[in-house]
Amino acid sequence: MIGIDLIKTSRMNRLIERFGERALHKFLSPDEILLVKNYKTASGFWAAKEACSKALGVGIGSECNFGDIVIYKTSYGAPKLKLSEKLLENFNILDSSLSITHDGDYAIAVVVVESASADKIKQL
Repeated sequence: MIGIDLIKTSRMNRLIERFGERALHKFLSPDEILLVKNYKTASGFWAAKEACSKALGVGIGSECNFGDIVIYKTSYGAPKLKLSEKLLENFNILDSSLSITHDGDYAIAVVVVESASADKIKQL
């Protein structure tokens, strides 16, 4: 399963200018906030979480919320996903991959989720 999301970074910049760090707390954990360098990084993280929820086919909501998806970085700085036990079980997830890129005024993220059997995903 694959998901993709695109966000105009100025949208995140306005959100942070208006609400400060409180805006980040709406969709990021304290550990994720420590990784955010600027509004462009925050935009990439937003896109990553949206792309992950789309890969699962449910979007952000009761089946998958922002807190169910945690972004961390490897020692080389590559972004990775840690998914909640709820997501791992409900969607039979074996592995996931994440790529985030920025170009000009946009951040884009792509997530690939591998499940034990796409045909056997639990009906929510």
